Amino acid sequence: MPKQRLIDAYRGKRTDSPPWVPYAGVHCAFLINEPADKMLQDPDLLAKGVVNAAKRYQADGIPLVFDLSVEANSVGCQLKWWPDNVPSVTTHPCSDRTPTQAALQLPTPASGRWPVIFEAARIAKPRLDELDCVMMGLFCGPLTLASHLAGVRIFTDVYKKKEFAHEVIKFAGEIGAVAAQFYAEMGCEIIAIVDPVASQIKPETFREFVATNVQPAIRVIHDAGRTSSFFICGDCTKVLEEVCKLDTHGFAIDEQLNLLFVRDLARKYNKGFGGNLKLTLALSLGLLSPREDAIVSLAAGGTIGYTFAPG
Repeated sequence: MPKQRLIDAYRGKRTDSPPWVPYAGVHCAFLINEPADKMLQDPDLLAKGVVNAAKRYQADGIPLVFDLSVEANSVGCQLKWWPDNVPSVTTHPCSDRTPTQAALQLPTPASGRWPVIFEAARIAKPRLDELDCVMMGLFCGPLTLASHLAGVRIFTDVYKKKEFAHEVIKFAGEIGAVAAQFYAEMGCEIIAIVDPVASQIKPETFREFVATNVQPAIRVIHDAGRTSSFFICGDCTKVLEEVCKLDTHGFAIDEQLNLLFVRDLARKYNKGFGGNLKLTLALSLGLLSPREDAIVSLAAGGTIGYTFAPG
């Protein structure tokens, strides 16, 4: 049962073999010969792309959408669209104002592109169930979303203007909780907080701003009976133990980390963990053999709480 194997791994349990999750994202569009911007705005194409990728790659789970602009767009940030990538956030309503001063409101199912995603989930979910493949919901974490809302100033404000940073990041966490609820309603069995830039701050800053503001979303996920994870990018060595202390069932990392180190820390905290197929060196540039890289990752990850996935 691939679906249950993946859920068990995400919860830190032993599995008969490591499950596999391709973070296909806009690659789904490439596989069906459609531009990324068109697929991400068309529920039929989005569902088609995700299901096709899950089937082609024999996935145990796959994200419904991997686009960290969704939440920002749903509260008013404007986007620049690309045919071969996810859209870029181009406006920052909190660049000189707090969310209250900017009159920002929490999203509803009718906000931004949420109607597209709800409809894509309705179409894709039964098809993924037939494949025994988990439909995963991924949403933007509080620090990354705060950088969309306020711009790059947020990375200095967490040190120099803490009151402002707290207000923006708290609002971002509340948006995340709403997004988590949406994905639970869509039927996503695994729901992950994706906060790539959280690797760029100090451990004490992570505790103060990230750990505090992911709690509302984690509560929503667990109250819905779903499985939770926290995705982080870059060299997050200095904050990885803080990631392990979150109340999520597990976490995922990118290719820059040593998987043995990650594995041992995950087991210390009884967490599921995912990675570490090298997206850049192996899959994109071909500087490493993808096959050999996969074998190394599978050997290092083992069969206790490990999900094989791109780093």
